[in-house]
Amino acid sequence: MKNIYDVLMERGYIEQVTHEEEVKELLSKESTTFYIGFDPTADSLHLGHFIQIMVMMHMQRAGHKPIALIGGGTAKIGDPSGKTDMRKMLTPEDIVSNGEGLRKQMEKYLVLDGKSGYIANNAVWLDELQYIPFIREIGSKFSVNRMLTAECFKQRLEKGLSFLEFNYMIMQAYDFLELERRLDCQMQFGGNDQWSNIIAGVDLVRRMDSKQVFGLTFKLLLTSDGKKMGKTEKGAIWIDPEKTSPYELFQYLRNVEDADVDNCLRLLTFLPMDEVRRLSALEGSEINKAKEVLAFEFTKIVHGEEEANKALEAARALFAGGGESSNVPFTEMSRKKFVDGVSLLDLLLEIGLIPSKGEGRRLVQQNGIHVQDKVVADFGLVVDLAQFEDDKLMIRKGKKVFHRIQLID
Repeated sequence: MKNIYDVLMERGYIEQVTHEEEVKELLSKESTTFYIGFDPTADSLHLGHFIQIMVMMHMQRAGHKPIALIGGGTAKIGDPSGKTDMRKMLTPEDIVSNGEGLRKQMEKYLVLDGKSGYIANNAVWLDELQYIPFIREIGSKFSVNRMLTAECFKQRLEKGLSFLEFNYMIMQAYDFLELERRLDCQMQFGGNDQWSNIIAGVDLVRRMDSKQVFGLTFKLLLTSDGKKMGKTEKGAIWIDPEKTSPYELFQYLRNVEDADVDNCLRLLTFLPMDEVRRLSALEGSEINKAKEVLAFEFTKIVHGEEEANKALEAARALFAGGGESSNVPFTEMSRKKFVDGVSLLDLLLEIGLIPSKGEGRRLVQQNGIHVQDKVVADFGLVVDLAQFEDDKLMIRKGKKVFHRIQLID
C-alpha cells in the first residue's frame, strides 16, 4: 500500500512541508492526528474549501485522524492572509450560526465521532484568554520583526494592517499548541496561503512543550492562468445545495477550461491516477468526455449519486438540443409581472445570468443570449406573456448556461 504522503504528492496536493522525511515516516508508521482550521465567515463551504476536505478524506481513508477545527474564536479577528483589505466584522451570533452550518457539512464527508476524527472549536480556549497572562506567556515567544516578514502581512502593510489582525498569527499558532496538548495533534495542514501561520505554530509548540510537530500546505484551487476557481458572475460556487444547486455545480465543472481538466481530476475526484491520466490525455472534442466525468464524480462526492445522475441527465438533455429538463435551474415568477412586459436586461440581472446591464448588452451584441432557442438581436427586447410556452420561458447564455422562467399565478 502506498504511503498516503506519496498519494497526496502524486495527485498534486502538496506544496510545502516543514520536515519531509520525518513526515513521510510519521504517515507510514502510525495513525497520526492532524488538523485543518476553517473560519466560519459564511454558513457553507465553497468549492475552494473542498481541496481541504478532499485531503482530510484521503487521510482518514488511510487511517489517520482529522480534527476539523471551527474558528469560532479566530473569526472574531479575521485572517489577513491573501486579503488586501480588512475582512468584514461578523457578529458573535453570525459566527456561531455559521460554525454550526460548517459542522453539519463536514460531518457529511468525515467521521468526526471522537475516535476516528474530531470536531473542535477554538472559541473554547480563545474566548477565555486573559490578555496580560496570554501575552506574557505566548506573545513573548514571537518576534515582531520576524512576523512582519511573513507573506500574509507583507501585502497588508502597504494599505494598513490593524493591530487586531496582527494577532491572527499568534492565535492560530496557539490553536496548534492547544490541539497538541488536548488531542496529541502532530500535524497542521492548510492552503498554501497559511504557510507563515503554520510555521509559527510548529515553532510555538517546540518552544512551549519541547515537542516536534509538523506542517504541510497544499495548493489552492487555481485555474491554469493563476486565478482562484469557484467564482462565477453570481458569486461563489457553494457546497450548500440551497446556495448552488447540484446542477449549477455540475455545470461549473463541466465547463472548465481544457487546461484545467487534469488538475481538477487529480484534486476533486478519487479516480485512480491511471484513469486521471487517460482522461486528461483526451484531445479535441473528446476532452468533453473527461469534463463530464469530472463534473459527475465531484457532484457525486458532494451531493450523492442520485443528484449527480439528475445533473448529468439535465446536462445531456440540454446539450442534445432538447432544451428541456426538470433539473435545469429555474425561477418562479408571477404571471402579473409579464402582463406589461419586462426588460430582458432586467430579467437577466434578476435571475443572476449577468452581473451588470453592460455585460448583458455585450452578450446580446455577440449573439450570446437566446430566448426560446432564438438568438436575441436587440438588447432593448421586452419579454411578455406572448413569448411563454406552457407557462415556461427558456433563456440560454452562450452555448451551455440555461435558465427557465416558470410562471405562477
